[in-house]
Amino acid sequence: MSRKPWQVFLGFDPREAAAFSVAREGIRRNHRHVPINGLVLSDLQHRKLYTRPTERRHGRLWDVISNAQMSTEFANSRFLVPELVKRMNEPPYGWALFMDCDVLIRHPLSELIEQLDDDKALFCVKHDYKPLNDIKMDGQRQDAYPRKNWSSVMAINCDHEANQALTLEMVNTLPGRDLHRLCWLNDDEIGELEPKWNYLLGEMPAIADPAIVHFTLGGPWFDAFKNIPYADEWRAELERWAA
Repeated sequence: MSRKPWQVFLGFDPREAAAFSVAREGIRRNHRHVPINGLVLSDLQHRKLYTRPTERRHGRLWDVISNAQMSTEFANSRFLVPELVKRMNEPPYGWALFMDCDVLIRHPLSELIEQLDDDKALFCVKHDYKPLNDIKMDGQRQDAYPRKNWSSVMAINCDHEANQALTLEMVNTLPGRDLHRLCWLNDDEIGELEPKWNYLLGEMPAIADPAIVHFTLGGPWFDAFKNIPYADEWRAELERWAA
């Protein structure tokens, strides 16, 4: 059980600003003193931390190294989290929790943190995930690759020796599919969280009382998804944040 400090990093995309606000509100409601950091692509590029060549093609972000579309601005920047933690803190660095912004936080994250084992480099829900559709969100392409969606909610042990391999150079030069399959880690270095900590709505069997609902196909901020399960709960969280 970890007694080290922890902090949170949320992916940010301007198209999903409302989703980001709801995710942050869900964390702050239970953890007022836990640092919450947004991964903003323009900021990371300005600081020369994110140097991957990125273009816009037909109105979509395109990662040149991967020769693939980026579904969000934080598609690859999430792997900078250990580096950011080290630049912001003194050792020991503790745990950093990364989450996509398209989530609804329903349980205190301290319940997740209590499950972490310092012997592991990373914890996540180990989805056996094969996308049911080729398209997600607002027309984004849905790609398949090993360990897909494992990286959408990650608890990263920033002090673990295995994570020292995740260098700035690696983050900025490897294809995204290799980063998302956590290529720098062996299976036995990755701990497993219960499915409730990254419940892929519409892409896995329903579970009772999920702790994190992940709107991976699209959330209530898109017109086409206004009436999906948990949409009312998400909107109530948005109104609490706005008030």
